[in-house]
Amino acid sequence: MTLAPPSPSVADLPAPLQLPWDLRLTPEQFERVCQANPEAVLELAADGHLIAMTPTGGETGSRNSALLVQLGLAIRQSGLPLKLFDSSTGFWLPDSSVLSPDAALMRLERWQALTPEQRRSFPPLCPDLVVELASPSDEGPRGVSALRRKMELYRRNGAQLGWLLLPAEQAVEIWRGDASNPPERLQPVTLDAGALFPGLSIELAELWAG
Repeated sequence: MTLAPPSPSVADLPAPLQLPWDLRLTPEQFERVCQANPEAVLELAADGHLIAMTPTGGETGSRNSALLVQLGLAIRQSGLPLKLFDSSTGFWLPDSSVLSPDAALMRLERWQALTPEQRRSFPPLCPDLVVELASPSDEGPRGVSALRRKMELYRRNGAQLGWLLLPAEQAVEIWRGDASNPPERLQPVTLDAGALFPGLSIELAELWAG
């Protein structure tokens, strides 16, 4: 007779992350918090405040997976020397924040210029292209309003191009590196990166389908 392993009790489950509201962390301290709490989804604001990110719903998670697949194929087809990162990657930005885009692209020479230690930790730079996928609701850190603030932070920290995907409206906001220009709102079938990344494009129908 084979005995099934006992089900974990409540006492066996990891305790929720409890931190004081006025806590301020350096990026190095934040990395240690993340290592100690691998189940938590966190970002770090420039002032040292922790930002607790909620897990995505099924539709958003499915769209994010499709986004990564399309970006990977687009890089291969374009032949561009780019490195692709998923939403689990935190980037240590020049303003001392640590943010995790839903997807990010970095020119390969910038990645290769990092030391092995920098690659294993939060890469200390801003990606060249960042993509954020808005949730159906505008509430919380994955809502459109919060993501627009986040896109502005990417731009201030050196991102050359940002795509904010709005599935509920089947629209995209294009955030270019020039902060003097407001984001451009489009409803394209194909999203093209233009002259910055020639030949890099993705089809949006599958993302909108959820």
